[in-house]
Amino acid sequence: MHKTSDMMIPIEAADICFDIYRDLSVHTRKQLPGPPQRIDGMTVGIVTLTEDAPHDGEMHPDGDEILYVISGKVSVVFESNPEEVVVLNPSQTCIVPKGEWHKVSVLERTQLLHITPGPNGDHRPLK
Repeated sequence: MHKTSDMMIPIEAADICFDIYRDLSVHTRKQLPGPPQRIDGMTVGIVTLTEDAPHDGEMHPDGDEILYVISGKVSVVFESNPEEVVVLNPSQTCIVPKGEWHKVSVLERTQLLHITPGPNGDHRPLK
């Protein structure tokens, strides 16, 4: 639910993301294509993945990231152990440790909930 004045209205979670700031206030904003807008806090979003990200991995130096698969299937590879591939099916989750370079690959169309720390972060361009 999104509070507008004194009235609660339902919103489509796939269209927005929730920004949870360090003071624990929560604001919503429209999800836009492209690189994520980073905030000083945590961003929570539900995204539909149909193809791999247009980068060669990412890293979040401000805290751990949580990935939860609602439907579909993805694989996650950590740079610190590239031989171990974690496959996430519906209702499965993984925690990406702070500062760990990782790459998520889409194995089938997936709805993914992410809780991503900010404000810093980086990604590598495709080779």
